[in-house]
Amino acid sequence: MKSVKANDMREFKPGELETKLADAREELMKLRFQRVSGQLTDASRLRILRREIARMQTVLRELTQAEGAKGEA
Repeated sequence: MKSVKANDMREFKPGELETKLADAREELMKLRFQRVSGQLTDASRLRILRREIARMQTVLRELTQAEGAKGEA
């Protein structure tokens, strides 16, 4: 999975972003199992993936707050 910048993520619909977030979480879980079993070859991928997940959560929160603000106005 290629790293996606936050500005590019903002172009996604919330549903798409949630799907990508779920996929990233699943990949993180698989990498953690690989690390525990000693099969992980690229440990830096864990850090990168954790940051991507945090970035996706931030953008998703921004999108949901923006939708909420539109509803109030």
